[in-house]
Amino acid sequence: MSDRICVIGGNRYFGRLLVERALAAGHQVTVVNRGSAAPPAGADHVVADRDDEVSLGAALGSRVFDVVVDQVCYTPVQAAVAARVFGGRTRRYVLTSTIEVYHPASARLPVVPVGTPVPEEVVAPTTWPVSADLPWHDAAYWDAHYGEGKRQAEAVLARAGGFGFASVRSAHVLGGGEREWTGRLAHYTERVARGEEIAVHAEPLPSVFVHHEELAAFLLWAAVGSDFTGPVNACSDGFLDVYGLCEEVAARTGRRPAYRVVEPGEAASPFSFDRHYAMSNARAKELGFAFSPLARWLPAAVAEAVDGADATAATAATVATRPAS
Repeated sequence: MSDRICVIGGNRYFGRLLVERALAAGHQVTVVNRGSAAPPAGADHVVADRDDEVSLGAALGSRVFDVVVDQVCYTPVQAAVAARVFGGRTRRYVLTSTIEVYHPASARLPVVPVGTPVPEEVVAPTTWPVSADLPWHDAAYWDAHYGEGKRQAEAVLARAGGFGFASVRSAHVLGGGEREWTGRLAHYTERVARGEEIAVHAEPLPSVFVHHEELAAFLLWAAVGSDFTGPVNACSDGFLDVYGLCEEVAARTGRRPAYRVVEPGEAASPFSFDRHYAMSNARAKELGFAFSPLARWLPAAVAEAVDGADATAATAATVATRPAS
């Protein structure tokens, strides 16, 4: 059966892949963004600023949807605008959230013992306090309070009423080579290849990860393949720490990583964690979605990143040796 799906954002990485998969499955897809990128062929395109309630409503016109998948909601203010605009337009609303809602340094949260996967109930959207009067319109502020912004966005949408609400709390996303725009995996492949030091904590703790293709598949399933409500964690089976990740890179590059232990309070490389908040995916399994083991896809994801870096370096070398015209 074809569903009418609205994707807010969906310009890149697993969001764009979500749109492509929804179209391939025969669904009617509308992409809402500010026009910075055209959606895949076959999708309806609505150009609007999601922060501008009046123009967003006007741009949507009389459109109604079976489900909205919100890829780019970072604050309770944005969530409140979405709740008002899409209330009465959709029966279901799925927010792409994050593992960072569990970061123990970003809020006073229940203590979960190290090594115990963190369950969804540690952060309950229906009871989480909302402070809409904080400077959420300042991009620097909400970037610095990313986890709290997502917690409060979940809370606003969970209490909005008018649609069934679900939040997908994504683990750290890997895979896709150059499509992985954050550059976090490339940080390791490039530094190991060049023999540069990796900055790590004295005792780095493991975390959880998810492949970008599987996250897109899970978001589509959450949108049209299930009617669950509330938060659900999205992560592969298996934990990984920074040393394990570097070993995968070493196996692909043939070069041993060099490490430097950071001082307390000093920033470390991405995916080196000094606090435990690795998620449990037990609820996703209970709902009927089985994630792949991390060990099954991680080597290929690392290979993509290494091969992409090699190709970039080769291209740069070729350009550098060309005679000036």
